[in-house]
Amino acid sequence: MPVLVNGRAGQLDPLDRGLQYGDGLFETMAVRDGRARFVEWHLARLAEGARRLALPLPDQDRLPGQIAAAWPSGRGVVKLIWTRGPAGRGYRPQAAVEPTCIAAGFEWPAWPATASSEGVRLRYCRTRLGRNPMLAGIKHLNRLEQVLARAEWDDERIAEGLMLDDRGQVISGTQSNLFAVIAGQIVTPALDQCGVAGVMRRALCGWAADHVSAVVERSLAPEELETATEIFVTNALIGAWPVRELAQRQVPAGPLAARFNSWLAGQE
Repeated sequence: MPVLVNGRAGQLDPLDRGLQYGDGLFETMAVRDGRARFVEWHLARLAEGARRLALPLPDQDRLPGQIAAAWPSGRGVVKLIWTRGPAGRGYRPQAAVEPTCIAAGFEWPAWPATASSEGVRLRYCRTRLGRNPMLAGIKHLNRLEQVLARAEWDDERIAEGLMLDDRGQVISGTQSNLFAVIAGQIVTPALDQCGVAGVMRRALCGWAADHVSAVVERSLAPEELETATEIFVTNALIGAWPVRELAQRQVPAGPLAARFNSWLAGQE
């Protein structure tokens, strides 16, 4: 697993604010032969997160080279982390801190071959997502809610867990965005209060607008999913996985996830 810190093989400063406070951002990217899929969108989200957190803006021209160095050939995954950098104690950011960039390469995950074709099982998580519009949509390093949610089950037959916010509205999976076809409309939860606006979510919304119909972003109650004629989840690595079972209820098979995955394959 190659790990580069500020473009070089090295160690992270133990007083980095990313470690101390989760003061930073990250992107997880599908990479083939040194190039990340939808790299422009990943870097745009990273830059938007930096603006929200008042971090120094990443150098958009240099980051693709660090991504390529972390995984130069074949198919793999690169996790790019951008933090405010090392500093002493105290929450108040120091003006002279130098940001830290970490690029780590990983082997492509060994998912079940049937996940994209036959679909996956989902459950609901007990852990709730707290609402905070200032952090909604961006991929900041504070992921304890997702960590606690993912620790709720060990059954490998369940691929993902759906998380609700503190009002009981569906937001996302622990590591994915959710789509459902309800009353003929493609619906995805609004992410203006919490959740991560995934790059693959953006890709699917664009694809649907061009090939099917515009995706409706709105509040989504769990009981509405019981009427869905198709449900699928997306993230930057999996593309779209159809859902065949949610909370032990069978979900009808639908064509959209397969159609989107076919389109996605042509983008690589």
